Amino acid sequence: MNKDKHTLEKGMASFPAAHLIKEIGRGKDGARSMGRDDAQALYEAMLAGRVSDLELGAILLSMRIKGESIDEIAGFLDAAKSFIMPLTAPVDTAYAPVIIPSYNGARKKANLTPLLALLLARRGVPVLVHGVTKDAGRVTTAEIFSELCIQKCETVEQVSVQMAAQQPAFVAIETLSPSMSGLLNLRRILGVRNSTHTLVKLLQPFDSPALRLNSYTHPEYLQMLQDYFSTHQNPHEGDVFLMRGTEGETVASTGRAQRIDWFSNGVGRTLLDKQDGLAGGTPEAPDSIDAQATANWISAVLAGRIAVPENIERQVGFCIDVARQIKLR
Repeated sequence: MNKDKHTLEKGMASFPAAHLIKEIGRGKDGARSMGRDDAQALYEAMLAGRVSDLELGAILLSMRIKGESIDEIAGFLDAAKSFIMPLTAPVDTAYAPVIIPSYNGARKKANLTPLLALLLARRGVPVLVHGVTKDAGRVTTAEIFSELCIQKCETVEQVSVQMAAQQPAFVAIETLSPSMSGLLNLRRILGVRNSTHTLVKLLQPFDSPALRLNSYTHPEYLQMLQDYFSTHQNPHEGDVFLMRGTEGETVASTGRAQRIDWFSNGVGRTLLDKQDGLAGGTPEAPDSIDAQATANWISAVLAGRIAVPENIERQVGFCIDVARQIKLR
């Protein structure tokens, strides 16, 4: 991918990033973070293809080593707003939309994100799931949805139709934001994740407040995200649930319950603390992570032949209560 050629063809000026690389590229201990405005300008240029390949690689690896500050996350998300598909929330519902990012899938335990989405949707909650369609060595939510005959949405109209039918609307990241998808795909070249893997989980594409489910996998991200939601949360975007991911997914584990924190207008409170033991004893769960086996198990739960796992049932209740509150504001 030749960014310089792309820039010339589009008639856009290239973005000189050396002065920012000089600050963020000094290693974990010597690097300095960018301010929000600089972060916004840089990420906007990255999404627009105005940064050369050499500088882009330096930026992504520098940020990987340094880690993102909350001002940098805020600036990056400011820039991303112009590069995502804008969606309109349904008006004839008692609930604000629930947004579920799905970028990890299943590696060891079955991916039950589709079950969470379906349980919410059948209660009348508009549900948007966005994420990757495939990931080597993992079973994605998109693959399980396909086995359940829920196809991905390609247009704004399809999202609205799916929600009106009380079904989750799944939008692949390459549709929701082609530019961000391109940055995600650089993992295949560089071999490591980059800041965009954090940013896509924070996207809010609706024109009205919604409830975002967000998760973290590494402990160092917990404090950063707590600080971000406490100081940079936009009330017009709605509320956030933050929890440790189940293999990175924002669905409650069928084993030990994770802590769930609710952030609203910059105020955080704990809805559920983590548990040391299993909820309800040994939980029933799919015996395979295979997409078809997981879909069959989910279908059995929805049909009432298998009980909804207790932790997921509790998570559904939290989502319904808060989505209703957001709608009433």
